[in-house]
Formats: sequence, C-alpha cells, structure tokens
Amino acid sequence: MTKTILIEGMSCGHCTSRVEKALNGLEGVTVKSVSVDNKHAIVEVDNVSEDLLKETVEDMGFDVLGFEA
Repeated sequence: MTKTILIEGMSCGHCTSRVEKALNGLEGVTVKSVSVDNKHAIVEVDNVSEDLLKETVEDMGFDVLGFEA
C-alpha cells in the first residue's frame, strides 16, 4: 500500500536524506520519494502502522501533519 506522509520542518536535502534513511530502515517500508518542496514522503508499506511511521519521522525532530493513502 502506498502512503504519503505529510511532514513539516524539512528545509534542505540533508533533511530529506535523513528521513529517507530512517524510513528505509524500517522493515516493510520502501521509500519512493521524499520532497522538501512538497513537504512529504511517499512510501510503500507492508503491514507497517502509521504510528510507527509517525514516531520514526518525529524522532528526527520533524512534525507529521497526517497521512494520505
């Protein structure tokens, strides 16, 4: 299932790289793209909760505003 994570607080390429690396480190998650301009990450997930995705991103200091399926 593809999900879009709406993320506030990313300001540069380093931020997107950190988010991509952290999300790709989760079992069952494949990152399709992370965009600082569009303020989102698009991921393919297999049995991964939104809570885990949110916690992973917020642990890096960014805010998750919500999800789109």
